Amino acid sequence: MSFGPDRTEHRIRLGLSLAGLAVLIWIIASGRMTGFAWVEVGAVAGLFFGGSAAWSGWKLWREGNDR
Repeated sequence: MSFGPDRTEHRIRLGLSLAGLAVLIWIIASGRMTGFAWVEVGAVAGLFFGGSAAWSGWKLWREGNDR
């Protein structure tokens, strides 16, 4: 028995994480992030969204190979 989120929740998490990374990249590329505080916020947000996307993508890929 598997505990934790199912495939649907992982797909939602993956989509929202990729959207969050896209928004973060757009904010950085447009020059809206200035100063050291924004660098810290960008790093934390990037780690959160990137880690969440990587974890959900890994779980979806592993479950797809188990079938």
